Amino acid sequence: MRLLLWLGNEANQRALACKLSKEFTIVGIVSETRKHKRKITLRKLVEFAFEKIFLSKISKAWTGMQSHYESLYPHYPETASIDVENINSEEAFRFSQNLNPDLILVSGTRLVKDRMLSVEVNHGIMNLHTGLSPYIKGGPNCTNWCIATQQYHLAGNTIMWIDSGIDSGNIVCSEFAPINWKENFLSIHIAVMEHAHDLYVRAIRFISNGGKSSVEQSRLAKGITYYTRDWTLTRKIDLVKNQKKVKSLKEGEIKARQQNIKTIALD
Repeated sequence: MRLLLWLGNEANQRALACKLSKEFTIVGIVSETRKHKRKITLRKLVEFAFEKIFLSKISKAWTGMQSHYESLYPHYPETASIDVENINSEEAFRFSQNLNPDLILVSGTRLVKDRMLSVEVNHGIMNLHTGLSPYIKGGPNCTNWCIATQQYHLAGNTIMWIDSGIDSGNIVCSEFAPINWKENFLSIHIAVMEHAHDLYVRAIRFISNGGKSSVEQSRLAKGITYYTRDWTLTRKIDLVKNQKKVKSLKEGEIKARQQNIKTIALD
């Protein structure tokens, strides 16, 4: 199985690439390094200071996870590669068009637009969503949204055939992430990411062995799409409060809630 990867240029994505390279042939990697342009206002400065003092465990969990993967996977696997500021750039399109992959795998980039979706590929373009579709979609981090909204039972991962929407493509497979909710934020995020990588590898193995799966999300549930613009200071405070609350839940309560949630297993 010849894979072309479109990845956000972060250590957890590099880890994914390295894990995939152990089992499959990677013909190319397009990494996306975004330039963040933020408008600085007095309100944002005040919120930043508040987060730095009282909510630092949130950002430390993300940077801690990246440091974890940086130490384990300091380099991408050796293959043809380019780095772009936008995955939808002409450079990314031309590079991808010349590689004739069996599968294109997407993870951690901005929304992929129609021109990139038209790149010729034998089996299709798959996307890793570190959330349980269709129940929890969007960004910036679906695990954090699960905790902030006390929907702990919806923490999981989904592999889907990509379309032009936000985490809305037909599902290949989806699973709950195995999380020890007694652990800290860092351990929770590493657990979700490790499960995501493992699920992606298993999904590709399934496709390469002739398996077929493409389930419309509307057959499962309606779900909610969360947006980065809604990830406000209030939501971050909810996240920290509820991460403490989940530790007091009775054993088996989260699994009991999961009994009513539909997921797609690999046959």
